[in-house]
Amino acid sequence: MPERQGRYTLLLPSRPSVTGTAAIVGKKEGEGPLANDFDKILEDEFAGEKTFEKAESKLQTMAASLALEKAGLTHSAIDCIFAGDLLNQCIGSSFGMRDSDTPFAGLYGACSTMSLSLALSAMLIDSRVMNSCIACTSSHFCSAERQYRLPLEYGGQRTPTSQWTVTGAGAAIVRNVPSAPVHIDAAIIGRIRDLKITDPNNMGAAMAPAAAQTIASFLGDTNTSPADYDLILTGDLGKTGTELLHMLMLSENNIDISGVHNDCGLMIYDMENQDVHAGGSGCGCSAVVVCSHIINRIGRKELQKVLFIGTGALLSPTSTLQGESVPGIAHGVLLTSE
Repeated sequence: MPERQGRYTLLLPSRPSVTGTAAIVGKKEGEGPLANDFDKILEDEFAGEKTFEKAESKLQTMAASLALEKAGLTHSAIDCIFAGDLLNQCIGSSFGMRDSDTPFAGLYGACSTMSLSLALSAMLIDSRVMNSCIACTSSHFCSAERQYRLPLEYGGQRTPTSQWTVTGAGAAIVRNVPSAPVHIDAAIIGRIRDLKITDPNNMGAAMAPAAAQTIASFLGDTNTSPADYDLILTGDLGKTGTELLHMLMLSENNIDISGVHNDCGLMIYDMENQDVHAGGSGCGCSAVVVCSHIINRIGRKELQKVLFIGTGALLSPTSTLQGESVPGIAHGVLLTSE
């Protein structure tokens, strides 16, 4: 059963395991530095479908199916799917999983949804009320741009702080297999934090305060320091958000994480040669990086202890048009090797 450690962190004594993962990405992501880690790279942004939204649903279907195959399971063995995306009413996930005949819980944590889905899966498995879960999230550059910003045909200029929404889906099978190479030892559910950022093209700045809060809470609850981790990994703060995170950790908590920190939004693209401005973003950003590159490195024991903090900006097109600020959220899981 989960055990509370400190105020916000839950330790998971049974150490739920990640037994199969899959990462499906688009062409641009496949041209980046992590290309060799991805399971499939799609050249067609429509993925053979008629719309970008249907393409995103197909990405989720493909990722979940491949993760199940790698884990040696079928949907009949799964107790619940925890999935989410950025589209209105999470249609990328619900339509992607509608033929699975499996209990489904749609999640919206914006770009923090992968860490949230992993945390919920692990907590329920450690509680022994479920045996096997799928954690899955996706995003698509074209569907997100159309919903949150402007139609692609408009050709609007992007600000230096803007980020490139990743086209991709990541899925992980979470079970209780003691011999598995990757485990989830702890989880933390974040709190909403809003420092009144109103620029929808500066998501990194909106999410960084929540990331700083969750990281500091986890370190305090567990009485650990950054030196105790091989990697503290955030979801998609990008260049601007990463710089702000380091500043906030020092100014608010007197903690320097710069030596062990990296961000999925900075890892997925070649920041010098791919025109992505401040880096990658989207639900699929951390999902495909964690479900490929990070899990692979933990499995090879190149990394022993990774604190993964997914970051999300809780805005909508309506809230932006109404002049609302952009609250941030950050959830975390501790990934460890065998």
